[in-house]
Amino acid sequence: MTPQELRQQMMAWGQGAMALQIGFVGVSTGLFEALGERKGEGLDVAALAAAAGVDAGYTRRWADAAYAFGYLEADGDTFTLAPLGEAMRPSAPGTLMPFAVQAVLGAHMAERAAGLARTGERPGERVLGERETILPWFGPMLEASFGTFFEREVVPGVPAFAEVDARGGTALDLGCGNGWYLRRLAARMPHLRGIGLDGFGENIRQATAAADREGLGDRLQFIEGDIYAHAPLAPVDLVAMNRALHHVWDQKARVFGLIRDALRPGGLAVIWEPAWTDDRAALRDPPRRAMAFQNLNEHVQGNHFLRPDEIVAAFAAVDMPATVYSFANGAEAVVVARRPGGEG
Repeated sequence: MTPQELRQQMMAWGQGAMALQIGFVGVSTGLFEALGERKGEGLDVAALAAAAGVDAGYTRRWADAAYAFGYLEADGDTFTLAPLGEAMRPSAPGTLMPFAVQAVLGAHMAERAAGLARTGERPGERVLGERETILPWFGPMLEASFGTFFEREVVPGVPAFAEVDARGGTALDLGCGNGWYLRRLAARMPHLRGIGLDGFGENIRQATAAADREGLGDRLQFIEGDIYAHAPLAPVDLVAMNRALHHVWDQKARVFGLIRDALRPGGLAVIWEPAWTDDRAALRDPPRRAMAFQNLNEHVQGNHFLRPDEIVAAFAAVDMPATVYSFANGAEAVVVARRPGGEG
């Protein structure tokens, strides 16, 4: 590429980042939803600011920027959602909201990585809570990104779920976030009960409210706490970790012992993780580029992505034979292991 072509590529990437940042402001402040609730009638700046509970000055500047990037249409000083803005609403089917949240979270983590690279410090999970506008969207981002995939591909593709449901078993979700995994599983498995455990109070509040709203509160319980202090809560039929194992991999001997001890004999562990590859060339494939970037962010948190064979080996160390189920052309892995004994 010529220098001019390289410059043009950088400008295009830069404008893409700006578009997602503007999208995040509209998502996190409720401006997109406030416009969407008027169903195309439109709002002027004062009315939009009042509807979203946002300062009018910020609302005006945001509306101009959102118009510039194609989220809004304008008729004089009255704004309505363009199709792109409608799709960015968190409540929209197939919402584009995760892209905006990921962009701002990624910028935050990249800034932290740049500041820590010389010292080697890795602050851990607390960095996720450093920006009060980001943390409430972390769970909804994951749910919108993976919920439909989980229902369509993972649940029917992993027999362990149906086995536990058939016996009216209990699932324990370690690092449950906003509870989306257990909520969606329980909605499809009518005999299953569940307990979710997470260290962030905001996640537990969201999970409990959503379960009640969806009519699942009688079967699901969500608890704030550290997995080492609260688990095993009781012998359960299924221990799940949804994209959470890599966050505690530095304590893997302790974690896998905890998983085994939490299961009744014959019980199942289901671990869903992004599948890291040793083939560096594969990281240039568009589906894996984001994984490479996120792995840098994970390093800030003291983590790294895992290969499925590493997880299988960790289960073998606690005498739990495991099977790997691959999804998304090998980019996602679900590792299922059984504790020996029981009816199985």
